[in-house]
Amino acid sequence: MVDTLGVRAALCIPAFVALLAAPCLCAPQAATNWPSAAARTAKFSPDARIVVVDVATGHLLASTRLSEAARTLAEPGSTLKPLVLYSLVTSGRWDPSRRIGCTRKLTIAGRSLNCSHPPADPMDARQALAWSCNTYFATVAGTVAPGELRTLLAPTGLLSPTNLAPDGVAAVFRNPRTSDQTRLTLLGVEGVLVTPLELASAYRWLALQMAQNPDTLATKVVESGLQDSASFGMAGAASLGGVPIAGKTGTASGPANAQSHGWFIGLAPSKAPSVVVAVYLPAGHGYDAARVAAELLTHSPLRQPQP
Repeated sequence: MVDTLGVRAALCIPAFVALLAAPCLCAPQAATNWPSAAARTAKFSPDARIVVVDVATGHLLASTRLSEAARTLAEPGSTLKPLVLYSLVTSGRWDPSRRIGCTRKLTIAGRSLNCSHPPADPMDARQALAWSCNTYFATVAGTVAPGELRTLLAPTGLLSPTNLAPDGVAAVFRNPRTSDQTRLTLLGVEGVLVTPLELASAYRWLALQMAQNPDTLATKVVESGLQDSASFGMAGAASLGGVPIAGKTGTASGPANAQSHGWFIGLAPSKAPSVVVAVYLPAGHGYDAARVAAELLTHSPLRQPQP
């Protein structure tokens, strides 16, 4: 089988480089602060809940629709994948070099969770993260005992209320009782609801863990997978903001809701992250949220002034 992921990456990278090299048409120069960047992005996407958190301090640097972001509970979709993968690889419970084949067809407990990535040879963890392969992570979930997922997620802070806004609500988490429920929960489509603030805090935890343990296998795999994702993979639209970023998209909908919502959670700059950028769209897909993140980065203090 032809490695179409490698071919797609080779084709996409020059295109992204060209786009990043092109002059920014939406702003003559970068904004001087994050609130200004968020305000500009709100005009581009009025419904988006945007959160920017300082990695070093945990302080909220900017936001849009903050009160809604503090109270919005939604299925996190594929944004859970790097958090669980990091924990399992760290504990030696998953070999990231293991390759899993994917037909792009997946059904769990009657729910269709087909993959949207192009056909490819069996993927390792880095590739599966970049292309958000549901089949791969459903296999990963098979190593997690029912009821154990909460233990894996608890250290990240994902399931606890944050102090980033007043009157914030806490995540809703139902302990899986079966292997199918564990798979659906790890894939972020059932049994778990989180707020944008909680997800931003969880990715801050991930950024700090990787910074403190830069030479571990878990860091190398997850960091590379997130960088690939936001470069040429499923979150590639985020790189159009002209700032190197590592991140993950997520698309989900409730079991009784046909309308999907979209997430993007990113660490910028990708090599030494100083901020977590979280975008939630109440209607849309992960790709759409990544595009909103790109707009934010275009105006951000991380973007070099344009001539």
